[in-house]
Amino acid sequence: MTMNNQGRPTRAEGSAMTDAPTFTGNKALQIEEALSFEIGSYDQTGVDLPEPSGKTDRLGGLNRDCEIGLPGLSEPETMRHFVRLSQKNYAIDMGPFPLGSCTMKHNPRLNEKIARLPGFGDLHPLAPESAVQGALELIDQLAFWLKELTAMPAVAMSPKAGAHGELCGMMAIKAALEARGEADKRTRVLAPESAHGTNPATAVQCGFTVEAIPGDETGRVDLAALKEKLGEDVAGIMVTNPNTCGLFERDIRAIADAVHEAGGYFYCDGANFNAIAGKVRPGDLGVDAMHINLHKTFSTPHGGGGPGSGPTVLSEALAPFAPVPYVTFEDDKYSLVETRRAAKADDDGKSMGRLTAFHGQMGMFTRALAYMLSHGKDGVKQAAEDAVLNANYVLARLKKEMTPAFEGYCMHEALFDDRFLKDTGVETIDFAKAMIDEGYHPMTMYFPLVVHGAMLIEPTESESKRELDLFCDALLSLAKRAKAGEAEAFKAAPVHAPRRRLNETAAARKPVLRWTPAAPAEAAE
Repeated sequence: MTMNNQGRPTRAEGSAMTDAPTFTGNKALQIEEALSFEIGSYDQTGVDLPEPSGKTDRLGGLNRDCEIGLPGLSEPETMRHFVRLSQKNYAIDMGPFPLGSCTMKHNPRLNEKIARLPGFGDLHPLAPESAVQGALELIDQLAFWLKELTAMPAVAMSPKAGAHGELCGMMAIKAALEARGEADKRTRVLAPESAHGTNPATAVQCGFTVEAIPGDETGRVDLAALKEKLGEDVAGIMVTNPNTCGLFERDIRAIADAVHEAGGYFYCDGANFNAIAGKVRPGDLGVDAMHINLHKTFSTPHGGGGPGSGPTVLSEALAPFAPVPYVTFEDDKYSLVETRRAAKADDDGKSMGRLTAFHGQMGMFTRALAYMLSHGKDGVKQAAEDAVLNANYVLARLKKEMTPAFEGYCMHEALFDDRFLKDTGVETIDFAKAMIDEGYHPMTMYFPLVVHGAMLIEPTESESKRELDLFCDALLSLAKRAKAGEAEAFKAAPVHAPRRRLNETAAARKPVLRWTPAAPAEAAE
């Protein structure tokens, strides 16, 4: 048996083992699994209940008169089915999840344990305030630390995710313009070409028109182009910092000053706050509103199986327009201000009102505060520093064979383009599919759109040097194979996955959304 330098079987031997056919379709611990509709029986059920006695028909003649069409499975069959399906999913608990702009980092189990404590995990949103004083105190304490980390005087806790937080910030800007009597005049929002797609969508949702700001040769906002687009009709700007090219906007203060001088507001997309938490305070940079993805920066990873949470911090200029509800502490007890009428004493009735049902995502609040308290000020700062260090280590190692999109150091993510694949016959999507064979989820592909064939890698602070070295070695190996003329192998990838590559164009244009049983086989003669 030949081994690589990590002590694992080489690719050649792996191919030989994997390509051997089996009667069952299973490949050792890679178990083939059909749909529940295909393995279940329609004439039985996994639940055996006695007929109820003395029942009264309350269906008003709407009784079902045909089979329900659902398969019956026993409990072991059901458990095995879903466990086998789960084993076909890549997860942060299996290995690095290098999706750029998504901050897929380790979720400490301590935070999960805290979120499930009785009194937190079983809260009801309609419980009386007297019964949830601890929960209100937790929300208030988390809000305090979010304001401390950002140097902002107010925070709306109720937004349910990042895009929802964007909506909150832009609605606050809209409300502020209405209070100034300029809502009809200031209708234009500026957004860099590298902005998250939700940025222009949110601005349009709030009734604004969007105008793109080009980037300069370093991958940052072109300050001169920005200033040319400023005018009396500009409501504000939406900038991600660090931006989606993985770079810190060096002119961020100049951008804020120019927009403010023109009478607009500065919205900052906080999706990449993990790179600067504890290092830079957005309020010091002139930011008026910024959402913070608790489910990315402070515990539960993006896509980690739970709801998102996007509290939005607001500057002094926008604080009066914050939505309800919010927590107050008076007479030695915590209370929720639930309506605009109740908020009048605090903000003179300027609140935008209720943004969503209830009070936010309690599970995310609990995890985030547990993360902050367990890490402390120095730990939050170190997490940001280590995230940037890891990204620059990946950049330094991979640029030997791959082509960085921009010169110099990066922040939390390393961005590459497809120039290193020129004339190889291998495309960016082929490279991504080959990564699956190596046991890795591909990085973010084809984004940001300003970079051709973009490959955006965010290792976060969670990964050790050993994990990063193995990941980099795998990508360097793929780059060398592509340059050596193995285009045909890349076009066939993935070959070791449970399913081969789809025709993605056909799948997008003609998706199969409903299972239909196979035609019955003809009786054997």
